[in-house]
Amino acid sequence: MAVNYLFLVLLVACCIYAFARGGAPERIVMAVYAAGSALTFVAVSAPPIRFKGVEVGVFFIDVCVLISIVLVALRANRFWPIWVSALQGLGVLGSLAMMLHPRVIPWAYAVVLSIWSYPILALIAVGTRNHQRRLRANGADPSWTHSFGGPGRPKPPPGPPR
Repeated sequence: MAVNYLFLVLLVACCIYAFARGGAPERIVMAVYAAGSALTFVAVSAPPIRFKGVEVGVFFIDVCVLISIVLVALRANRFWPIWVSALQGLGVLGSLAMMLHPRVIPWAYAVVLSIWSYPILALIAVGTRNHQRRLRANGADPSWTHSFGGPGRPKPPPGPPR
């Protein structure tokens, strides 16, 4: 069974960084994405038939991850989850394309499913870094918008004068 060790190292590094330094959106998306990655490794077909047809288990996992990230993107006081949702959606579209035209070359299908993983990890890491920058500049960085119910939270105090 082939393992992409570079991706695994980056995934673990991003997990550690997001959980140690990120806010709630960074932690939630990282947890969902890491769980989806682990489940995908288990769900992918055995080598002789791998990616020769729609990977139904992988498709289901990708759709669940996409829905979870979209829900975070709708509530988070961040811009990066929208980009992560879009990239995850491209992977889902790859499986839909395979459903519509099953004669796609297997390695091309595999690439379409996996190529977005690296930019997604980069976006989560950049989102975590930006969260830390806002904390240093403003003393606070609210994770969620006020538009989804509940009383409005006070705005953080202004940062130091520039």
